[in-house]
Amino acid sequence: MFSIYILTYNEELDISACIESAMLSDDIIVVDSCSSDRTVEFASHYPIRVVQHAFESHGRQRTWMLENIPPKYEWVYILEADERMTPELFAECEQAIHNPNYIGYYVAERVMFMNTWIRRSTQYPRYQLRLFRHGKVWFADYGHTEREVCDGATSFLKETYPHYTCSKGLNRWIEKHNRYSSDEARETLYQLENGNVNWWHLFFGSSEVERRRALKDLSLRLPARPLLRFLYMYFILGGCLDGRAGLAWCTLQAFYEYLILLKVWEMKHMTTPSLDTVISQ
Repeated sequence: MFSIYILTYNEELDISACIESAMLSDDIIVVDSCSSDRTVEFASHYPIRVVQHAFESHGRQRTWMLENIPPKYEWVYILEADERMTPELFAECEQAIHNPNYIGYYVAERVMFMNTWIRRSTQYPRYQLRLFRHGKVWFADYGHTEREVCDGATSFLKETYPHYTCSKGLNRWIEKHNRYSSDEARETLYQLENGNVNWWHLFFGSSEVERRRALKDLSLRLPARPLLRFLYMYFILGGCLDGRAGLAWCTLQAFYEYLILLKVWEMKHMTTPSLDTVISQ
């Protein structure tokens, strides 16, 4: 058996279904970032632990969770509220935790959008580290999200999990990605000024994770990024084969890239007036 952490913020529409999918485990911990809706109320109806902690960043929230909320079991799995555990994935996790060769496992997501699995333009299989031995993994911030740091060897699971990325409506998606784009713009500016492209990982990376991260570092340096991302996702990856949902998904991702570029320009060229400047005027 393994414990399951569920990270939440204003997830009243998703939290019940997420918890119910996770109840294959007898140790579920909801870590809420001080939601202003009924997330905590709904979660409290279940025989689980519910803990609140003010959100700082994705990386720090996960690290705080792992350091301050001890799980019942040695192995843990991290779920987001708009994701679901499946019986098939749970069974594979149960087998994987008995392998002494690895301290963690990556799991691929199935992005669900407009009632459709967006298989092609989401670079499926796109892996995230979700199952790991407690105390062997911690997280650092990267853009609007996080990157894991592992003390030991990792592997990949075959089963996947559904991710209902727009389950709370398009307005919520746009609001959320407007926030994310600010973090991505800061990370983009930092990478452009201080980072580089790992060409070895790009062409000869040992895993999808290494190749994808190198490709992202390269994409930050390409001109017309939003247009290139749309063309890459829609035609090269095959988003055109995902129908209307695929077209909408690729368009939203191009819009997101354009929003990041606008905010990078804003950070480089626009200054916030100081109090002294305002007074002198």
